[in-house]
Amino acid sequence: MFIFLSKFLPLFIYPLGMACVFLFVAILVWKKRKFSKILILLAFAILSIGGNRYLANSMARSLEWQYDTLGPVHAVDLIVVLGGATEPEMTPRPMAEVNAAGDRIIYAAKLYQEHPEARLLLSGGNIEFLDHSDSTPARDMADLLKLMGVPETAMILQDQSQNTYEDALYSCEKIKVAGYKNVLLVTSAMHMPRSMKLFEKQGCTVIAAPTDYTITEIAWQKTWQPSFEEFIINLVPSYSNLSQVTKSMKEYIGMFTYRLKGWL
Repeated sequence: MFIFLSKFLPLFIYPLGMACVFLFVAILVWKKRKFSKILILLAFAILSIGGNRYLANSMARSLEWQYDTLGPVHAVDLIVVLGGATEPEMTPRPMAEVNAAGDRIIYAAKLYQEHPEARLLLSGGNIEFLDHSDSTPARDMADLLKLMGVPETAMILQDQSQNTYEDALYSCEKIKVAGYKNVLLVTSAMHMPRSMKLFEKQGCTVIAAPTDYTITEIAWQKTWQPSFEEFIINLVPSYSNLSQVTKSMKEYIGMFTYRLKGWL
């Protein structure tokens, strides 16, 4: 039930969902014109604020820049790769595919090439009410990594987890049993703060290896030093900005919820 509620309830807190709730209530109380107008204005304000680039980039940067890009590392024992970067092989897909977080897999392959002595722990299981595939994110990652030249013998699959807390719980169990010392953690930069805290809570010392950045230094500078045309475009709500704000809110809500559960 917790998994379902953690996926369902935040939908009404994100900008698009909250705006829809206000619009729906406005229709229900349409005869109370003054109240309805206030609700419509609130919905418009939420979409306008949540959809502008200034808020979107600021929220993303606040998460993505908490951990530095991985520097030189020696004697890596294990590379943990968190799921969420794949879509399963289902008609009409000819094979497992990457999604917007696919950089996790590409970066993991690069790190393995740099540290062929290491093994890869691929973490990700199915959520019963969302996934309808015989495969799992861990298996899909393995299939794609094999296409990039990573041998199957170098991979360890952890396909029980249904959320980031369980990623840390089950992965740390394997890390402790095997006695791995120098462990890299690969996930999206926006997802890294929550992931690192969860692994540390489980007693695992891991080194952050963030990837899948949305905010670069140049993008950040141009956000706050725009041309007139860029300034206007930055203010106008867009799907990409709403998506970025939603993803950032997901991480902050996740950290808040996990603290309430005692997982952080």
